[in-house]
Amino acid sequence: MKKLSFVAVVIAAFIFCSCNDNGNHSATTADSTSMPKDSSNKVTLKEESVNVPADTTNMQCFIAYDENKTGSRPIVLVIPEWWGVSDFVKTKARDLAQLGYFAVVVDMYGNGKTADNPDAATAAATPFYKNPQMATARIQAALTKAKSYNQADTSKTAAIGFCFGGTMVLNAAKLGLPLDGVVSFHGGLQGVAPKKNTVKSKILVLNGEADPFVPRKDVDAFKKQLDAAGVPYTFKDYPNAVHAFTNPKANEYAAKFKMPVGYNEQAATQSWDEMKSFFANLWP
Repeated sequence: MKKLSFVAVVIAAFIFCSCNDNGNHSATTADSTSMPKDSSNKVTLKEESVNVPADTTNMQCFIAYDENKTGSRPIVLVIPEWWGVSDFVKTKARDLAQLGYFAVVVDMYGNGKTADNPDAATAAATPFYKNPQMATARIQAALTKAKSYNQADTSKTAAIGFCFGGTMVLNAAKLGLPLDGVVSFHGGLQGVAPKKNTVKSKILVLNGEADPFVPRKDVDAFKKQLDAAGVPYTFKDYPNAVHAFTNPKANEYAAKFKMPVGYNEQAATQSWDEMKSFFANLWP
């Protein structure tokens, strides 16, 4: 496999700036429930933080699911932007739990590490661009942990990612991680090249057409690679949407760090609906 050059890695890293189960498990820290548990017809979210050992670190992953839902739920891993585990991705996990999924936010950096500026985020994210196998191994560790929960359906698995996380889920799929599907929200398209008969996942790419960090040449090269490897995928462009279009805080980041990112409510809503349709087709 060809590795990205260091220059390409740094450029890629810069791109993603915006971006109880029955007594068998005990939460590392108890968080909260979002609704009163007064009716089996209502969603009652169970949230917990759980430690997941991975290579040289412990990932402090965030789990959310509906306690009132009977039976097992498909697993959906959530890979954060390069800021690390933030309120934004926790909210996405809660949204997934509301939809009936067993959601896990993956602490890619380990030990709950987060970044609050582009320099720190670059330093944290760059090793994963340089070593996609390490990123994939950490996603696999979180998947294995999720499968240990009675509430999780081990036969139905997927991952979604935002910005940095979008690139990571695409790389994981291209490296053969056994997931039914992956969804990239405004993720970079440069990464490892897929090989025939290696990719096990269906792929959905949700891209901002006006994203200056994902030029048309990257889009064309990405599609060409997947076509050559015979990988099924769906690619959606959102007109006038730039990088980090799903994150309501993107405009704040743009002003604070002078970066061409921005929230686009229409694209955010449409892309989330596209993901929901993708999962409905994945697990009819």
